[in-house]
Amino acid sequence: MKYNTKALYLVLFIAFYILSSSSAIAQIPDNPIKVRVKDIARISGIHNIQLLGYGLVVGLNGTGDSAAASFTTQSVKNMLSQFGVDIPNTSKNLKNVAAVMVTADLSVFAKMGGRIDVLISSLGDAKSISGGTLLPAPIYSPDSELYAIAQGPVSSGGFSVKAGIGDSSQKNHSTVGRVPNGGAIQKSPPLPKFLSTENASSLRSFTLILDDPDFSTASRLASAINEDFANQTPIASAIDASSVRIAVPESEKDIVAFISRIENLMVVPDNQAVVVIDERNGTIVVGKDVRIAPVAISHGSLTIQIKTEEEASQPPPLSSGETTIISRKDINVNEENQKMQVIRGGASIEDVVKALNLIGLAPRDMIAVLQAIKASGALYAKLVIM
Repeated sequence: MKYNTKALYLVLFIAFYILSSSSAIAQIPDNPIKVRVKDIARISGIHNIQLLGYGLVVGLNGTGDSAAASFTTQSVKNMLSQFGVDIPNTSKNLKNVAAVMVTADLSVFAKMGGRIDVLISSLGDAKSISGGTLLPAPIYSPDSELYAIAQGPVSSGGFSVKAGIGDSSQKNHSTVGRVPNGGAIQKSPPLPKFLSTENASSLRSFTLILDDPDFSTASRLASAINEDFANQTPIASAIDASSVRIAVPESEKDIVAFISRIENLMVVPDNQAVVVIDERNGTIVVGKDVRIAPVAISHGSLTIQIKTEEEASQPPPLSSGETTIISRKDINVNEENQKMQVIRGGASIEDVVKALNLIGLAPRDMIAVLQAIKASGALYAKLVIM
């Protein structure tokens, strides 16, 4: 009798994985992960201010803007004119200078004299801004308020080298860099009205906004807050999937301490079941709550069937045991002329993905299989293709 070695290995791999993983999953205790409120929510009205400015990076080793970036030459000319230096119009090729856009995020609680990181991005055709120095550049809020001045050495963490025609090497992105602590704050942003000094003592309510809206998480958050303040009337109520309204008790005089107490409460967040696939590198991430219905899969020469079967297990007579429900584990695969059917009881999409990995399906084939399962309505999760 002839044996199909590939088919035999296929069955052994899938059987070994299903049996081992099923027993491991059954033994995992129900131990939900708790996180702090501050890690999943924020107070409504409190957000960072985006700053934007224009500047020049100097000291580049011939990797700056070419003469085609005329605004760089004009900027250098305007800057040097303030020092009494006049550049003739023939001097246009300044290869050691690059025009850049400067961006930063400013916390609403930042104070004058503090420092923030700034991001530098090439505006012209510079090859690299690595090793350059950002000259003092004012950065403004969207309403044209000056909040910080950025300057300092640029750190890009990359390089771009070219030797000869068609021979080059590049690591990371050398036309974008950062200046750590390069932004000196010149003005403190205004606090939200309800947190200003004159209004903080009279604050009677505020709203927490979830970073990832979810009705279950909002309900759990409100319950956790009310449980922590159990000696008072309920102070938290879920308004919708992203908002939880909190009433400040009359007994709370220190609003900062009150908010800090709420921020450090522990909550069990909930999220939609998601399967994330990165087609470029073949990465597949499956959430723990993802499930599939009984379904048959056929891709190319491979056919897989998945089905759920449960039966009751009775204890021996006069024993102290209890009746339990167990899942029947069966496997059935069809491959070309060798017909082997795979029926898997209680399967999750994670089992399917890992089994497909074991039999050597390419990432693109696996993506096609998962998309087909989703299209059939058997995948109870959101499928995200990156």
